[in-house]
Amino acid sequence: MKYESFLIKYSEIGLKGKNRYKFEDALVNNIQNSLYEWKDVFNVYKEQERIYVDSNRDFSEYYDKVIERLKKVFGICNICPIKKIEFTLDYKELSNKLLIFINEVYGDNPSFTFKVKTRRVNKEFPLHSDEVSAELGHDILCQFQNTKVDVHNPEIRFFVEIRNHINIYSEIISGPGGLPIGTSGKAMLLLSGGIDSPVAGYMIAKRGVVVEAIYFHAPPYTSDRAKQKVIDLAKIVSQYSSRIKLHVINFTDIQLAIYEKCPHDELTIIMRRYMMKIAERIANDNNCIALVTGESIGQVASQTLESLKSTNEVCGLPVFRPLISFDKEEIVSIAKRIDTFETSILPYEDCCTIFVAKHPVTKPNLNHIHKSEEKLVDCIDELVDKAIENHEVVLC
Repeated sequence: MKYESFLIKYSEIGLKGKNRYKFEDALVNNIQNSLYEWKDVFNVYKEQERIYVDSNRDFSEYYDKVIERLKKVFGICNICPIKKIEFTLDYKELSNKLLIFINEVYGDNPSFTFKVKTRRVNKEFPLHSDEVSAELGHDILCQFQNTKVDVHNPEIRFFVEIRNHINIYSEIISGPGGLPIGTSGKAMLLLSGGIDSPVAGYMIAKRGVVVEAIYFHAPPYTSDRAKQKVIDLAKIVSQYSSRIKLHVINFTDIQLAIYEKCPHDELTIIMRRYMMKIAERIANDNNCIALVTGESIGQVASQTLESLKSTNEVCGLPVFRPLISFDKEEIVSIAKRIDTFETSILPYEDCCTIFVAKHPVTKPNLNHIHKSEEKLVDCIDELVDKAIENHEVVLC
């Protein structure tokens, strides 16, 4: 079968009322961007609550690649390769087109159970939806002797949409769902080389949020391979979220100061608090209106409720934690599905693991944390300013 069009369906966007067109326009734009490599081949447009990816030529050579690209565009619920025909008032012409479609896709003598589902949007067509479905089902049975109707659990469903033109299709490929990127503001993701934070970036992007990222690098305690690992993770997430601007902060001097002057059982919490402070400053400078982390309650010492309260205290921006109630198995499952897992488990250290205490506090007392941080007043502001001023930006 030589397809020339994809029908793109959305779900949640349909609930947006008078603002729906904004989400539709964003989705059209994001699809165009995802297929930019083949911009001369495809035309993306919206029409009657549907979005189409059309071509004026057979695009068999691009078919699989296009499907893979579209499966990473948030906002898409389903991708349907369709046979598009001109609108007609002649039922017999419609029936012939459907029978030709079945022959091209399933062969001369197919054997399957089926159901026909018709949606008559264009009321000029003389038959009602159920009447069209019944008549088409009869014609299929007559034409293909080894087929049977099963309205409850058919092997094949044939869909006929009667609009300004007529769509015929039988394959529905699941998209990622969510909302189109760019419809929900911009946030700064604290991205490490672990399993969790890339998944958090994916999850927040699925809600239409533009993602920037910040990574805390600690040379020579962390290697260039550890930094490259994070860049690679950002590139994988960017396949879903659009291009990510990654801010790389040299955190070594700040960590050493904390290590030398603060109680070691509080190291993780205090380092985390300064990461959040720096992330917020970078976020504000780049018009981000929230921070995003990959934290999950109780997973490690710095992710108890008391620890999260301690790190939240230093932030004026809201901190979103998409994985807060997920267990590790659930997070790993998503990481494998979005292809970040194998990169995340590469054995390159990050700055958190190098300076971790043997017995970190799990229920930090904020009064104690404040007193410990007073030991840093003679140097910390200068170190933070220097780290921000000299930070590197990598486009992923």
